[in-house]
Amino acid sequence: MHQQSSCGGGRCHSHQPHCSKQAAPAVGIVTHLQPLPAADTCCSHRRDKTADEEDERTVRGFRYSWLLTGMDCPSCAGKIETAVSQLARVSRAKVIFASEKLVVDADSDVRAEVEQAVMRAGFQLRPQGAAAPARPQTGQEYRSLILLAVLMAASWLMSHFWPAAGSLAFSVTTLYGVWPIARSALRLIRGGTLFSIELLMSIAAVGALFIGATSEAAMVLLLFMLGEKLESFAASRARKGVTALMALKPDEAVRVRDGQRSQVQASELRPGDIIEVSAGGRLPADARLVSDFASFDESAMTGESLPAERQQGEVVAAGCLSVDRLVQLEVVSLPGASAIDRILQLIEEAEERKAPVERFLDRFSRIYTPAVMLVALLVALIPPLLLAAPWQPWIYKALTLLLIGCPCALVISIPAAVTSGLAAAARRGALIKGGAALESLGKVRTITFDKTGTLTAGKPQITQLIPLDGQQEDQLLAEAAAAEQGSSHPLAQGIVTAASDRQLLLPPASAQRVLPGSGIEAEVSGRLLTVRTPGKIQHLLSASQQATVEQLENAGNTVVVMHSAQQLLGIIALRDTLRPEARAAIADLQALNIHSVMLTGDNPRAAAAIAAELGIDYRASLMPQDKVSAVNALNQQQPVAMVGDGINDAPAMKAATIGIAMGSGSDVALETADAALTHNRLSGLVSMIRLARATQANIYQNVSVALGLKAIFLVTSLLGITGLWLAVLADSGATALVTANALRLLRRQ
Repeated sequence: MHQQSSCGGGRCHSHQPHCSKQAAPAVGIVTHLQPLPAADTCCSHRRDKTADEEDERTVRGFRYSWLLTGMDCPSCAGKIETAVSQLARVSRAKVIFASEKLVVDADSDVRAEVEQAVMRAGFQLRPQGAAAPARPQTGQEYRSLILLAVLMAASWLMSHFWPAAGSLAFSVTTLYGVWPIARSALRLIRGGTLFSIELLMSIAAVGALFIGATSEAAMVLLLFMLGEKLESFAASRARKGVTALMALKPDEAVRVRDGQRSQVQASELRPGDIIEVSAGGRLPADARLVSDFASFDESAMTGESLPAERQQGEVVAAGCLSVDRLVQLEVVSLPGASAIDRILQLIEEAEERKAPVERFLDRFSRIYTPAVMLVALLVALIPPLLLAAPWQPWIYKALTLLLIGCPCALVISIPAAVTSGLAAAARRGALIKGGAALESLGKVRTITFDKTGTLTAGKPQITQLIPLDGQQEDQLLAEAAAAEQGSSHPLAQGIVTAASDRQLLLPPASAQRVLPGSGIEAEVSGRLLTVRTPGKIQHLLSASQQATVEQLENAGNTVVVMHSAQQLLGIIALRDTLRPEARAAIADLQALNIHSVMLTGDNPRAAAAIAAELGIDYRASLMPQDKVSAVNALNQQQPVAMVGDGINDAPAMKAATIGIAMGSGSDVALETADAALTHNRLSGLVSMIRLARATQANIYQNVSVALGLKAIFLVTSLLGITGLWLAVLADSGATALVTANALRLLRRQ
């Protein structure tokens, strides 16, 4: 077993929470040993590491990962984590339920101990290189349940014709049904889970046998096993979106080298490789289109049903399908770092970012079951001992309380809703980083937007060039483009594009330096040139030049000026256009009672023109720290979301209740954000908020159903109105109800 580089191989194994290089596992990835690097080695650069560099790196520990088999619900994940965490050399164990993955951090090789601990808890790990186990046939999968149902029916018929034999038959049926459950409870106790549903069921069933309630004991077990199967089915439905996403990338690709085509594993592809994808084939990696043009079905990534037309040079995400022709593309992503891998990574990270209400219920459920067991014990002992009440009825009520105390419906109520909500959002091209972000998004009442690249298309075009001091238009544009070359700012790219369109030869430039919130400076042809906003150099502008600037800004232009020291060289006006969907998105947000505010570093007149078109408030001429102050001020009034795409937006996104990045934004913005719109359309923001609110409502409904039914049956059981089988039916029914309710989110339009 070999060690892998954390960056060069596309996987990040440090404990950094937002490492864009970490890959989610594809189907079939199992146990592997990898060193955990020091924090500053992960994703700090883009180049591959050599083996020698890998050996020299400081190693803090080892990370192992397996794929799990046999999990039915999120509570199973907790049982596995508890069992593995008991091991002395394990520092951290985490089960990602959505992708059925176990990740273990340890200071030495603990593979054998982990595998034994998981097996003792009643689950299985897939060994390295093994294929996924074949799904059992329906008859085999439900054999125990069917046999128990047959024994129940036979016992019931026998009790009608021969009551004594019927009672014995029910006892045998109970013992057959309770044996695997009791064995599982013992395994869980050895693994560190003292209070489990299996333990409650075992105590209730055996206790019912002792007091002669044989038929009810057997019925309890039948209903419990039926509930377990329903829960397993619901969990597989909830994971379906994740497994479908994992299956989008083909395992093999056609690589073209020197005109020769060869079939290779997708994991062998590296940036710069040329691949060929036939019509109807999917991309194995993010790639830049080499062919002139092609249509791609991107619905799996963006939710957009119509094929997207892509031109030569455009990047297409892994998993997208070539609709109508054979195409050649140049790979741009490392193995494990494609768009699909990043989505899967976010889904895995999301399970660690639980909503506050979910964290509360996790803590509550830890004391809930022991507390109910204590109450049940008191109910069984106090009336007979202190009030001389008969033992059998109160023991029966105590056993019923044990079943009511099962926390399954309560524990699954929130994770089921959150998982469904996150999967539904990802299917529509919106990535939300966890339950906490989903809950925050549902509470948002104000949204602040960056202007350029967010509300506008981010592709400003030059509308006017005004050379000064003897400059020529082409000279002004060429020198400005030379200074701006390499900048990611939309205005800079607009200037560089204009120079390219005119086929101008750019003079040499060096020592480029960004002036945050102001502009850029560089040495061009031996002199220091600065391109910046007019507001920073008003002392250099004459009255007529100031009037010209104001006239251009009043027309909705963004104006920059170029100068050398105290010498003004020219004025450049650029204008951006609104995104096509911006007006409709703002109107939909207003219908949701959400207030929209534009925060921009642009001049007030250009900002006012854009804001007037959208009908929203605005703050202009803002430095990055000013955006943070504006967001903080709004945040004191009500929850605020910040939507942006640039490095300058990252501080404000962090200051907001929730930060949302446009999919085309900078890496820093995407890393900082709590959510991202992969399809880069503002209409997705409206869908995201509606889904977040629906998920929030779904959570409240689920918790109300889970607790409400328990409260009702607690009272009716103490009053002697309901018995054991109704108690377990209520719990299994509540589990099925909350899961089915959560799955409605997956079908939400």
